[in-house]
Amino acid sequence: MRPVIKALTIYILILLAPLAWAEDKPEATAEENSESPWFIVPLISSDPKISTAAGVLAGYVRQFDQESPPSLFGITGTYSTTDSYYYGVFAKTHFLGDNHRFNIAAAQGVIHNDYDDFLGSGLPVQTTDDLTLYALRYSYQVYGHWYLGPQFLSTNYAISGGDALSGEIIEAIGLTGFKSNGLGLYLQYDTRDNQYSATSGQVFEINNLAYREALGGEVSFDAYMADYQYYLPHGNDNVLALHLKGRWTNDAPPSGYSSVDLRGYTRGQYLAPHMTLVEADERYSITEKWWAAAFVGVAALYGDDTSDGKESLYPAAGIGGFYLLNESEMVVRADLAFGKSGDLSFYLQFGQPF
Repeated sequence: MRPVIKALTIYILILLAPLAWAEDKPEATAEENSESPWFIVPLISSDPKISTAAGVLAGYVRQFDQESPPSLFGITGTYSTTDSYYYGVFAKTHFLGDNHRFNIAAAQGVIHNDYDDFLGSGLPVQTTDDLTLYALRYSYQVYGHWYLGPQFLSTNYAISGGDALSGEIIEAIGLTGFKSNGLGLYLQYDTRDNQYSATSGQVFEINNLAYREALGGEVSFDAYMADYQYYLPHGNDNVLALHLKGRWTNDAPPSGYSSVDLRGYTRGQYLAPHMTLVEADERYSITEKWWAAAFVGVAALYGDDTSDGKESLYPAAGIGGFYLLNESEMVVRADLAFGKSGDLSFYLQFGQPF
């Protein structure tokens, strides 16, 4: 609990500082009001698994033409009090009248995990995850709001036990990681009014990844993903955001299973072949730049013959707020989230959760 309070205090000071500065700043001229394409935001998270982590994200915004949404190029990295870290680069681009969309990312990191209840077994386990990732996706506007294209994901994911007992446990259940390369197709229907913080419209995505040894990986299995988001404006610029998501696997090893993808839970702590979630996020406008938020959701893990239906449901709830960084409506957002074990997690991140 103490790391969460410290992280929240830091966050409040960070966000109050620009307000104090703005009150004493002389009125800007028209030239001075031209927005810089560069920005930098702090990243903070605190949860029972990896304690408190802090870092930064630096971004560059570029609009290639009037018909295309702004594109984003960024570099990011964090370091935690458990000596865990990651760093990466990414790009989310729209060009030629938004007929073409191209996303690319590369990341590397080492995460030291300390589970009090590993995969719901009740056993304390310490693991070290060593991850290298490369991803790219291209989509073309085939008709109206429909986009279609290929995607590729390459990961080198190794898990080791932090002590002798932990090593025996993860070896026994086959959760030792693997090297994988996957190809797939991506289909999207998108009517959102904004790519970074939508206030109306909807987006539906469905895609697959076929991991194959023939592509240079160590395992062959299939993963299928679907994601639906709906944004309902109401009241005075308020928005109710709804989210339905699923991930299903076929012949996947335990390291390729699906995980709970909700705030309040750490990815990899609970696993099963399949996952489905539903969540709602109410976004309440306070001023033109500042918003408050409250959210609730539940995820289900299933497809494992040993799982208990009641134990496979993972509810979450929390409160938060965000600040609009620029005219592209990119945001920095803070959330306090509660999981089913009563654990409290804190996140200060760039972008909306969905």
